[in-house]
Amino acid sequence: MAEEPGRDSGKSDEEWTAFLRDSASGQGSEAAPKEPSARARMVAGRLREMDEAAERQQPKRRWWGGKREPEPWQPEGWRTGSAWREMQGGRRGGRSVRWVAGFVALCAVCWGAVHYLDDARVGLDTVLSGGPKEPLPAETGAPSAAPEHELLSDLPTLAEPFTGSPAERWAGGAEAIVLPEARAVGGVSAERVSAKLVTLKKFLVAANLDPAVVNGGSPEGAIALIDPDQEEMVDRIEAAFEDPSRENDPTDWFSRFDPGEARLIGDTVKVRGRMEFSETGEGRAAIRADYTFVYPVESVKRPGEVTRTVVRRVLEVEVLDPRRWAASPDRLWVTEYIRDVGNTACGVHDGLLHPEFLSELMDNPQPTGPTTDPYDRSKSLDELRRVQGGECGAVSRV
Repeated sequence: MAEEPGRDSGKSDEEWTAFLRDSASGQGSEAAPKEPSARARMVAGRLREMDEAAERQQPKRRWWGGKREPEPWQPEGWRTGSAWREMQGGRRGGRSVRWVAGFVALCAVCWGAVHYLDDARVGLDTVLSGGPKEPLPAETGAPSAAPEHELLSDLPTLAEPFTGSPAERWAGGAEAIVLPEARAVGGVSAERVSAKLVTLKKFLVAANLDPAVVNGGSPEGAIALIDPDQEEMVDRIEAAFEDPSRENDPTDWFSRFDPGEARLIGDTVKVRGRMEFSETGEGRAAIRADYTFVYPVESVKRPGEVTRTVVRRVLEVEVLDPRRWAASPDRLWVTEYIRDVGNTACGVHDGLLHPEFLSELMDNPQPTGPTTDPYDRSKSLDELRRVQGGECGAVSRV
């Protein structure tokens, strides 16, 4: 076969092909002929046409970081055919790059979405609550409705045990029990009413807010504030501690948790309520205390797990004119006491509260009674008790 004009007979076919490609792109080798042959020019033109055709057939895609350059035409076996795929173990070139780029893009989107949803939740909570969560003023009367349920509310933690609860905006501790301005009622002087208000607050604090009592201790200080002449009441309380039962349970009076199951987180209990007084007869008046106590507690068996128990109490005491009736000025004569507890085990009457933690709900039988909101102070406790009908019900939130 005759040698082609302009071809260096010392070059192999592979080298000649490389030379032709370099000639087509304008990058000539120093050893290359200065004047390619007619065949070289023809082959180079053909290669350019095939590259342009490959570019036109390349699908248009959007890639992370910019537009991808089209691949030039390459003959079968030049890292595109079956031989190259077999060398790569059957993997298709570029998949790992696309996967990494997609993964990075997905992470960026998720990161942005998390922050966006978190900001949206904060904004939504702010809108639903009418603004920042400022402390509520003292309660002076029954609210018109129960507090709204927060969307996307958080679960309580050791650091923020009241988060996600209406009690987050309530005052805490003894300062939350704000005494109304005393005035003369039913012939009872304002001074006598004021003194009884102070004594009643002491009892509420000793029975429901003393950390030692709440964590299972004896409420001796609270019992000492009951008028000793009310012997039947004192005997009933003492009997309840000796032999607690459904009809006579110390939790009717005092908030005490089983120390082997739950412990109070810190020493802050959120409180919401009010005191009101009214005339009940000649020389007689009554003070009615209606308060809800929210206790954040940690599981003893599973440290770090937090829940809340909500206790509402109504306690009414009598105030007498000492000119007509004999009465101890610094003791309480109790005429009514009722309570309701949200989140304590049903059927257990041992004088202690037994909150149910989230991890325990699946193992415990579900209550069959109606569901009520323990934060609903728009209804009287008598109304709520009629709805429950004495059954073991559930609470809509804690």
